[in-house]
Amino acid sequence: MKLRRGALRAALALVLLPLLTPAGAVEPISVGLAIAGAAASALTGFISYPRLYCYFRECCLQRHEPRAAAALQQNLDKKLFGQHLVSKVVVKAVRGFLNNTNAKKPLALSLHGWTGTGKNFVSKIVAESIYKRGLQSKYVHQFVATLHFPHAHSINLYKDQLQSWIRGNVSVCPRSLFIFDEMDKMHAGLIDSIKPFLDYYELLDGVSYRQAIFIFLSNAGAEKITEVALDFWRNGRTREDIQLTDIQNALSVSVFNNKNSGFWHSTLIDRNLIDYFIPFLPLEYKHVKMCVRVEIESRGYAVDEEIVSRIAEEMTYFPREERIYSDKGCKTVDAKLDYYYDF
Repeated sequence: MKLRRGALRAALALVLLPLLTPAGAVEPISVGLAIAGAAASALTGFISYPRLYCYFRECCLQRHEPRAAAALQQNLDKKLFGQHLVSKVVVKAVRGFLNNTNAKKPLALSLHGWTGTGKNFVSKIVAESIYKRGLQSKYVHQFVATLHFPHAHSINLYKDQLQSWIRGNVSVCPRSLFIFDEMDKMHAGLIDSIKPFLDYYELLDGVSYRQAIFIFLSNAGAEKITEVALDFWRNGRTREDIQLTDIQNALSVSVFNNKNSGFWHSTLIDRNLIDYFIPFLPLEYKHVKMCVRVEIESRGYAVDEEIVSRIAEEMTYFPREERIYSDKGCKTVDAKLDYYYDF
């Protein structure tokens, strides 16, 4: 690195030399050749150094593991509300996987819960913690069931396309991130086509998938999550008392047996290839207010607590008698703010 810095300093010195030297003291052609040579040498060394090259161009695994884990923890702590299980499990799972230099299989996380509870938001934060461009990174690939796999009669074609897409992208970047949204709307059997990529193989046709990350998003299992949350509430226990062991097994069984889920009788579950089933608890009134405040601040406005309360109160809550949980989570907060503020 010292040599490269020296070359850069030399190039800069030669560029500035004509400005600091009396006219006619140096022959122009010689200066031009010297500048060109030194600059080319410096630039070559500059670009060949991986970290500096990746500063200008996006590289596979752009952020080093400790920085990625720290960014993930910070963003979840700051922006995710009411999901103590999600914050704990996602950070530990991703950090442990990124730090593992000898992983035996790819990381597979399945996020479950009602709409508006933060599943897409968390997958976005995971992507941003690993790649600066987040979901826009060429190493992050997002599939939406109703958009990319709409027709049941084309399922065999989709299987071939999906396998080719994953194989091609992991060949380019082993640390590729794949996000599958709307798993509850995916045709049953389709996701099983990626089973070989999630399994404990060292190589498949010369390609290793052990550094890849797969995230699945689904509303399936939300009823079971709510059932557990309500049991805790009715027994006078807080939502923070809920542990992953209180939900995870029941959640995986519920998803596996749900005929309306893309995971229905899936080999990914049957062969225990999903590392974590992560429950997103339904959000309460106080969490909706937190979402409103953050959204107002993100738009550069001072928080008006009266408006915060109004928006939270306009949400509909369930069960009908207790009215504990928002049925849309924080999903419609953005639209409601447009009504109250002249943005």
